[in-house]
Amino acid sequence: MNPNLNTANGTGATNPFRLDRSQAATQDMDHDYTAEQMAFDAGIMDLFPANTGTAGPPPNPSPSAVTTTGLVMGYYDGNTVTALWNYAQYYAMNDNSYDTNFGPSTPGAINLVSGQTNGVIQSSNADGDIIDGGDGSLTLISDADPVGDLCSGSAVVQMGGKNIGDLLNEAGVSWGFFEGGFDLGIVNANGTTGCHRSTRSLVTGTTKADYIPHHQPFQYYASTANPTHRRPTSLHTIGKQGDAANHQYDTHDFFDAVQAGNFPTISFLKAPGYQDGHAGYSDPLDEQTFIVHTLNFLQSQPSWANTAVVILYDDSDGWYDHQMSPILNTSQTSADALTGTGLCGNGTPALEGYAGNAHPQGRCGYGPRQPFMVISPWAKHNFVDHTVTDQTSVMRFIEDNWLGGERIQGSFDKVANSITQMLDFNQVPNNDPLILGEKSGEILSGSQK
Repeated sequence: MNPNLNTANGTGATNPFRLDRSQAATQDMDHDYTAEQMAFDAGIMDLFPANTGTAGPPPNPSPSAVTTTGLVMGYYDGNTVTALWNYAQYYAMNDNSYDTNFGPSTPGAINLVSGQTNGVIQSSNADGDIIDGGDGSLTLISDADPVGDLCSGSAVVQMGGKNIGDLLNEAGVSWGFFEGGFDLGIVNANGTTGCHRSTRSLVTGTTKADYIPHHQPFQYYASTANPTHRRPTSLHTIGKQGDAANHQYDTHDFFDAVQAGNFPTISFLKAPGYQDGHAGYSDPLDEQTFIVHTLNFLQSQPSWANTAVVILYDDSDGWYDHQMSPILNTSQTSADALTGTGLCGNGTPALEGYAGNAHPQGRCGYGPRQPFMVISPWAKHNFVDHTVTDQTSVMRFIEDNWLGGERIQGSFDKVANSITQMLDFNQVPNNDPLILGEKSGEILSGSQK
């Protein structure tokens, strides 16, 4: 008797149903700022097929709901997300974690590094991606590319203010953002190179660009951008201030640097497109191959005893979840629709604004609930954390541990909970790593829970 049987969902009205491993490749759901709010229907959570659902089918369609907008009600279990299931049983997960704001990838990625999607200072052809934030400010609510990036399209924006990279530079802490395809000098096996480097997924059958500009949050800030994709001076300068690449690298640079004995203190990894888990061109099987390869690599390093890996997402892709998010920041713009036309909440200010703006608009949040995991020898074993967290909880953890608790103006980091409760530094560290098969996610070694 799920509320999405609401007749307003038309032929897509359906209960949640399981997608099996043969159905790993699905359509992309609508995950725009407004559509997600409309699906929530003021917390009743009953209009996903009508507002975010896209008709299928994925391979081998069954049940019939996958051929309608009811596909959005599908879910995977441990038979498909085998690696994530095993990691969750062996380490720590959080079941109360949310997108900082409603909306797609770029706002989520920017929230991860600054917690502040208000403060667009430059834009071109991006009218549908930005909205009036009040007091003369602009808020980013969609996926315009970063200004100046060689691989960007025509719709571009640039953000003002600071991000976590700026704070780490000021503190002298090494860091880097590593995204698949960022090295434009590589030629793939299929002959593609430059901004057009691409890989074909054997699961989805889709060929997707390795580098996706709007997934690279630090490119939106002049202080941390590497618009021409300059290469690092050497493996030993990766992550260090003054390196030619300005902390922006390819994923292969991360593996190369760590193998060379240079492990940045803070590293952000973003898989190449076909492995980034985005429905429509990627899938959970390709995604887990990247995750398991990365973790198996890290667990083989001497530094594993001092490492923590956080797995989280930049958006929900609009898929159904029954859990209403707590609304920490309300908004009243033409793009809002959570509690009525033009409304997200009652308009009561909740967050400190950007550059004097007492209550920036276009930042309705928290958004949809999302997976969140911590994998580390110090992670609590087989632990489910119920603390409310969001994308900026990672940034708060970094700020508290390396930056003396410094916060960013207008950021959700001021109200976010950290992730320290998922770690236990008084326990005997779990130095028996869980080594998984890279394509199946099955346990190859390590103690099973």
